[in-house]
Amino acid sequence: MTWDVLSMIGTIAFAVSGAFIAMEEEYDIFGVYILGIVTAFGGGAIRNLLIGVPVSALWDQGIFFQIALLSITAVFLFPSNLLKHWQKWGNLFDAIGLSAFAIQGAMYAVNMDRPLSAVIVASVLTGIGGGIIRDLLAGRKPIVLRAEIYALWAILAALFIGLKIATHSWELYSLFVLVTVLRVLSYTYDWRLPIRKLETHS
Repeated sequence: MTWDVLSMIGTIAFAVSGAFIAMEEEYDIFGVYILGIVTAFGGGAIRNLLIGVPVSALWDQGIFFQIALLSITAVFLFPSNLLKHWQKWGNLFDAIGLSAFAIQGAMYAVNMDRPLSAVIVASVLTGIGGGIIRDLLAGRKPIVLRAEIYALWAILAALFIGLKIATHSWELYSLFVLVTVLRVLSYTYDWRLPIRKLETHS
């Protein structure tokens, strides 16, 4: 049940995120659906490739494809006066998607008896993969490659699950809320990882 709920939350959040960005970039309706679907399922496809699960397993998630399509359609039909608030709420949808899919990816690897390193990789790729593909297709610098704290929260989720700190449903939902809140705080207060710039001499 927890798996399905997290999958549904992540699918809706990332499908909406992809659709909004596509409309921001003035894509046509086909582009909006493509970017929404890729954002919702891209991370899972990359994860499956790296931990040895056939990518075709994604096609067994028919209900989630339908949920994604309905979410994208709803966004596309939103009144224009609501769309202008995307900048305000867009990061929240992204944070929700990151948290839900990072936890789901970690659970996936744990259920396959993968080591902690694989749990971390599965969590990070599931949580950020779709967003990276979305940003690249939209011609933007991926959030995870900036100084913003983003992927670190997926690693935190992976450690909680891989080390069996969070195992029960209520613990997983609490972890979901924690990771979402941390991501919201990190962009609200501009928390950043250290960066080092190289000086170029002409």
